[in-house]
Amino acid sequence: MYFKRNVSSQIAKLQKGFPVISVTGPRQSGKTTFLQHHFSNYTYFNLENPQTKEFIESDPQQFFKTNPKNIIIDEVQRLPELLSYIQVHVDEQQKMGSIVISGSQNLLISEKISQSLAGRAGYQNIFPFSLKELVTHKLNFFNRYEQILNGFYPALYTRDIGSTLFYSRYLATYVERDARMIKNIQNLSQFQKFMGLLAGRVGQVVNVSSLANDTGIAPNTAEDWISILEASYIVYRLQPYYKNVGKRLIKSPKIFFYDTGVLCSLLNLSTVNELTNHYAVGSIFENFIISEFKKELSETNKSAQVYFYRDNHGNEIDLVVDTGGNLIPIEVKSSATYRNTLFKGFDYWKKNIDEKANGFVVYGGENSQKIQSNELVSWMNLQKVFAKIS
Repeated sequence: MYFKRNVSSQIAKLQKGFPVISVTGPRQSGKTTFLQHHFSNYTYFNLENPQTKEFIESDPQQFFKTNPKNIIIDEVQRLPELLSYIQVHVDEQQKMGSIVISGSQNLLISEKISQSLAGRAGYQNIFPFSLKELVTHKLNFFNRYEQILNGFYPALYTRDIGSTLFYSRYLATYVERDARMIKNIQNLSQFQKFMGLLAGRVGQVVNVSSLANDTGIAPNTAEDWISILEASYIVYRLQPYYKNVGKRLIKSPKIFFYDTGVLCSLLNLSTVNELTNHYAVGSIFENFIISEFKKELSETNKSAQVYFYRDNHGNEIDLVVDTGGNLIPIEVKSSATYRNTLFKGFDYWKKNIDEKANGFVVYGGENSQKIQSNELVSWMNLQKVFAKIS
């Protein structure tokens, strides 16, 4: 079963402006299904198939002569040297959108693409379903905690498979295959422990030295492993916002997971009761909401950037959306109950950062309403905030 993805319109724009379209994203996020439907008249090649890989690798020039246009090359990170042949081919053909390349490991292909296909490739990420997509297709859960536990991978909505089984297999496959492919990790059980400890620090400013010490590895190894998880779209770093851009680069980021189902699996959470009683439930809900903003910016190709704010005195804003012309402060609260204290952080923000900014509190309740100059927004009504991002 195929559900149309919101990213379709961005891909269509890339088809008109670039000879090569590069599509990346987590494994099993729906890239292959999307590509085969969106580019239904293209010939599809998957380099995870050993025979296909050997066939193309044996004579790349002949391959492109036989297939001069309208082709999809999936899991291109399996044969990165192919990108140089693609460069020569598209320069000869001079046809927009004729080649689509796809992969699930950004680190392995981004440098090669920037070297070989600079100016020739348009980029687009495809993540697991966004909440907006689930609502559109009537696939969403109405309980926020059920939604968080289930996560957003398409297989959970198109196949008869439970989330606990899916994520255990997903993480095992990731560790055994993908992580090893990016960098030859010798101690897989130690790497799995590292992922679990990182999950336990979700939403926190990560101290790499402390994380390394708890795992039993060197700090530079911990930094490498975080980079591996970033490259394969398991985690991302949310950078702090500072008026001085230089300071933004030297302060520690927070770590979040692209998918809450993966996060909950690493924390061994499988029921709503376990999640609601977990010490990190607030941070897990925060992860959920911030990741929805990451997906929205990717799906719409808006130029806004997202940060968090924290000063030396403990004043904090969970999410700051910088549109280039405006700053939108957003607080995220898992509680379903409204309290006046939910808006406390905005007083400091207006006094010290941006007196004109109106804030949003995204919370676990169902009702949205304007409260003085700020707005209380239900987790089910994120579109109300998205509409403010240009």
